[in-house]
Amino acid sequence: MTSFNAAATAAARILVVGDVMLDRYWFGEVTRISPEAPVPVVRVQRREERLGGAANVARNAVALGARTGLLGVVGQDEAGDAVEAMVQEAGIRSCLNRDAAISTIIKLRVIGRQQQLLRIDFEEPPTEIVLRDKLTQFNALLPDFDIIVLSDYAKGSLVNVADMIAAANRAGKRVLVDPKGDDFSRYSGAQVLTPNKSELRQVVGNWSSEADLTRRAQALRSQLQLDALLLTRSEEGMSLYTADSVEHFPGMTREVFDVSGAGDTVIATLATMLGAGMSLRDAAQAANRAGGIVVGKLGTATVVLDELFPPGA
Repeated sequence: MTSFNAAATAAARILVVGDVMLDRYWFGEVTRISPEAPVPVVRVQRREERLGGAANVARNAVALGARTGLLGVVGQDEAGDAVEAMVQEAGIRSCLNRDAAISTIIKLRVIGRQQQLLRIDFEEPPTEIVLRDKLTQFNALLPDFDIIVLSDYAKGSLVNVADMIAAANRAGKRVLVDPKGDDFSRYSGAQVLTPNKSELRQVVGNWSSEADLTRRAQALRSQLQLDALLLTRSEEGMSLYTADSVEHFPGMTREVFDVSGAGDTVIATLATMLGAGMSLRDAAQAANRAGGIVVGKLGTATVVLDELFPPGA
């Protein structure tokens, strides 16, 4: 990988926009099966809260040294207060909107013996009034940032994504999107999309070979007028499709412990490295390495520069 000056990440100015969540973890001991149903009984011994969704993208960018803002919607509730407090503590510029009509999105994971046993989701889409205010706020924030990351978890915060991309393009900003759903046309005009295999398959269908995958991926990239499509492929690594080339980055050879939030780490690393002046190829290579590191950690986690670029390596 190209040598890199870690101080350069401080020059990256990133605005993360999307579905903001609170990740809650209940860790416990499993010693018996319930007499009421064939399920394990977990005696909760410890609880943790972490930023999730778009907030985890912002947390990852800050961990790498980028100056980062977060625009999203949370409820006027205890969980929203927790998200706001963690955003401030992490050093993220908070641009959160509070919607009294909804509850903050929560993903509650129950962990026993270092394995996820259950996940419970609480979610409601934001109201139309708050979403209109968010779009106005997005346009006002654009001059303060160079790279826009749109983190779409299909929870309703990015219904205006086409308008956001158009506004960012007019302002000369670089737009990266972590997409969701079976229709990527709303992301047309962004510079980079970072789907995983499952997400890409929903849009282009099943491929029969590597050559067929390349043909389908390049057709989609051209159709959406993207500079690049970065396909994350789990243990197979990543593939970067541009108008000039296709490049494959092999998977990292380490144990996969937890894939939660790996896509957040990938797009945050890509955005940070581009903001720091790296080429797209080198930034994708760094993102591939970061994804390989973070899956070795439990839950939504981050990667720091010393892990990504070990001193003396």
